[in-house]
Amino acid sequence: MTITIIGGSGFVGTRLTKRFLEAGHSVRIADKRKSAVYPELWIRCDVRNAPDRTDEFPESITDADTAPGADRIAQEAQPMHSLMEAIEGSDAVVNLAAEHRDDVTPKSLYDDVNVRGSENVCRACSELGIRRIIFTSSVAVYGFAPAGTDEGGEIDYFNDYGRTKFLAEEKYRAWLKASAANSVVIVRPTVIFGEGNRGNVYNLLRQIAGGKFPMVGRGTNRNSMNYVENVAAFIQFCVENGEKLPCLEKGFDGASAGKLHLFNYCDEPAYDMNGLVLDVCGHLGKPRERLFHFPYWLAYCGGKCFDLLALVLHRKFAVSAIRVRKFCQNTYFVGTNIKETGFVPPVSLEDGLRATIKYEFIHKVQGHTFCCE
Repeated sequence: MTITIIGGSGFVGTRLTKRFLEAGHSVRIADKRKSAVYPELWIRCDVRNAPDRTDEFPESITDADTAPGADRIAQEAQPMHSLMEAIEGSDAVVNLAAEHRDDVTPKSLYDDVNVRGSENVCRACSELGIRRIIFTSSVAVYGFAPAGTDEGGEIDYFNDYGRTKFLAEEKYRAWLKASAANSVVIVRPTVIFGEGNRGNVYNLLRQIAGGKFPMVGRGTNRNSMNYVENVAAFIQFCVENGEKLPCLEKGFDGASAGKLHLFNYCDEPAYDMNGLVLDVCGHLGKPRERLFHFPYWLAYCGGKCFDLLALVLHRKFAVSAIRVRKFCQNTYFVGTNIKETGFVPPVSLEDGLRATIKYEFIHKVQGHTFCCE
């Protein structure tokens, strides 16, 4: 099978590429950034372009801050290719490309990449007769949802990321209506962590390892987390078992419209914050001492102060009001639909956490890192 991974140079895409290659598939990586691990498979491409366009885009402030020099390296390595060139001949297209950080600048990038980028992918697939797309959305479409929300939960996003991920999903639903032969898998993962990731979970682990972790709130809120290997394994499972996947969304069963397969992805069992911190201390060999808890209102007010400073000084800070709120919120989700597939994660959540801690803080491996949140 020939598979194109859009956004394949990133954290999840690199793991997914490795799994596909080991399974004997042919893989292409379509990304605006050069793949550090698989440069020979990389095609320089930007989903913001219409299917047949090869326009260059200025580097965003966020990209320049998080990956200095990466844009220049990519431009010097290859000219821009069109989406049509990148995906032609593919049996399936996996779209991982997204603007997902809390601090994307300019904010228009959320719509440009997540929404119009998805529309461009659908148009390119239609032009080339490609019938299968796998799209990674996010549980952010549910917003601050009740604990235990599954795929039937209310769409109630609270930020531009969640909003544009849902609008992107709608682009794929529109594509399905164009032909009953089309098939889309939408995967809504919770937060993803693993070796080499430099996102929110890594920052939490680093604070605990350094003895500088401030527990905010009571710590009883439950948080769904995913080990990257499991997410990659599930996407691979969806690609390889497309015809066997359950079609559970009414109106998209392959009759009048194409088939839609919708899944939350959440490794189980979910931790609460107190349990997570204590387990991390155990894996680090630190004593599991009683935790000191900062009041939520105090931390939230502090986050507001940092928001004001960021506005005045035109700087980005690790602390913000929305991050404090997200830290203390229940982010426990359930993947009900996935239970119909027979998929079994290859790594337990605890083993994934242990492997990440050993790699980052015990062995301190100096490998390639991926900046994301």
